[in-house]
Amino acid sequence: MENPYVLPPDLQSELTAHLATVAANRYPDAGATELKNALRHAMGIADEFEILLGNGSDEIIQIIAQSVAEPGATLLSVEPAFVMFRMIATFCGLNYAGVPLKPDFTLDLDSTLAAIETHKPAVIFLAYPNNPTGNLFDIEAVRRIVAAAPGLVVIDEAYFAFSSRSFLDELGEHSNAVLMRTVSKLGLAGLRLGLLIGRAEWIGEFEKVRLPYNLNVLTQAAATFALRHYDVLLEQAARIVKGRVGLASALGKTPGVWAHPSEANFILFRVRDAATTFEGLKSRGILIKNVSAAHPLLNNCLRVTVGTPEENAAFLAALQASL
Repeated sequence: MENPYVLPPDLQSELTAHLATVAANRYPDAGATELKNALRHAMGIADEFEILLGNGSDEIIQIIAQSVAEPGATLLSVEPAFVMFRMIATFCGLNYAGVPLKPDFTLDLDSTLAAIETHKPAVIFLAYPNNPTGNLFDIEAVRRIVAAAPGLVVIDEAYFAFSSRSFLDELGEHSNAVLMRTVSKLGLAGLRLGLLIGRAEWIGEFEKVRLPYNLNVLTQAAATFALRHYDVLLEQAARIVKGRVGLASALGKTPGVWAHPSEANFILFRVRDAATTFEGLKSRGILIKNVSAAHPLLNNCLRVTVGTPEENAAFLAALQASL
């Protein structure tokens, strides 16, 4: 689920020259001040919020889980969702509660609210858009969950650049919500940079758990440089969204394929026999994700990343031959 586009040649040259000036013999800025300012400016993060940086979103999830972990504490999410929510909860000694989505992958609000009442979770994770389904949950249902939560709610916007809606605009209205993002899907996956946006009282506590110097000097320098050219990254994201529309249309016209609406840079689709189709694609040089065993609701589902027009065309041709 990476951005298939690289930086333009002139920016690649500038970046190379810029990184040559980095003092690799010195420890990085522990507070990553310049990088935080670049993120704040690029993403329009209000001054009322603080920013925590991590080695990808995974480290941020772990920091949050470690911060709330105590005997009997529970991390709650919906299912299917990002697999690291469950895995990191387990690693950190938290109980995990997963609430199944409805068959159409929408939130089962009544079941979620009932689970909140039963488990009283210390933290709830909701991906928006969701992974691996790609859909945006109903915003009013999300608000109901935030209001009912006895602890923290983390809204994971890893795919915000491809989505028609963001929770950032209303983050300040909720005292127990924080927003998590990553620049990985924007085209900077190799830098491993995630961020958490929230009120100072939350971010300050998580900073106590973050290991010092978790972001090296090259990541800080390269990400700061790239964010100064944020328009280039957003233009690439717009090309991916355009490709997603075309790819979804083609999948919708393919007999034996049922594509689910997506607001991310991938499309989840169901076929009659996921294993056979997956192997057929692989034998034709196309590797996508077989998620059919990840959850009962994903039976016979595959997930394809939106690529370049040439990659999308190659995938569709291979899919036709593999069904």
